[in-house]
Amino acid sequence: MGQDDVWNTEVAGRYDTPGVGMFAPEVLGPTLDRLVELADGGAALEFAIGTGRVGIPLAERGVPVTGIELSEPMLARLRAKADAATVPVVLGDMATATAPGEFSLVYLVYNTISNLLTQAEQVECFRNAFRHLRPGGRFVLELGVPELRKLPPGQDAVVFAHTEGYTGYDTYDVVAQRLTSHHYRELAPGEHRLLRSHHRFLWPAEMDLMGLVAGFTLESRHADWAGAAFTADSPSHVSVYRRPD
Repeated sequence: MGQDDVWNTEVAGRYDTPGVGMFAPEVLGPTLDRLVELADGGAALEFAIGTGRVGIPLAERGVPVTGIELSEPMLARLRAKADAATVPVVLGDMATATAPGEFSLVYLVYNTISNLLTQAEQVECFRNAFRHLRPGGRFVLELGVPELRKLPPGQDAVVFAHTEGYTGYDTYDVVAQRLTSHHYRELAPGEHRLLRSHHRFLWPAEMDLMGLVAGFTLESRHADWAGAAFTADSPSHVSVYRRPD
């Protein structure tokens, strides 16, 4: 199953959850604050802009935002909220597609680099970010830390969410460095829907090597968008790479 099959019309139609989850002010606010700071008065390019969860409010804060997006249904949802003059978007793969202009910031949020299923594709994503940035520009990624320490011998699954009407768990293939996220939702009494998405997980150290291969240097790493210290127990990280001046 390709990524364009995962991010289909059905998924796009229920992706936006205004005010809650990924769209909650306490989640989105610190993200936008940090991205405005990192853009440093310049233009920003969002890889895998999706329905515009981050890109649209970032543009509303005065940062010129361009996007790259592979899924036509996700892009259609974005277009219902912002026209091409407000947030221009190139339809294509974030590892290879080219957007016009030069940017001071390229960003990739909410684990999306893991949607590229090979190491080579992930390296090309770093290289593509480098090509789009002006000298001194930054590439920032938000990514979870693989939860392999939670796997006892003989077990390959970790539950990450269990609430009324929803259960989510990840299954790991530690040899192939792959995980599959399983999302069970109760749509109505007795009616359930299963969605699976496939990912290649990677560690911060591997990301740093990808950055080095592409020409970046690591500028900072924090546990979240608000700037909390990254530790061995942090479940995720926000890493900022800089193109040399």
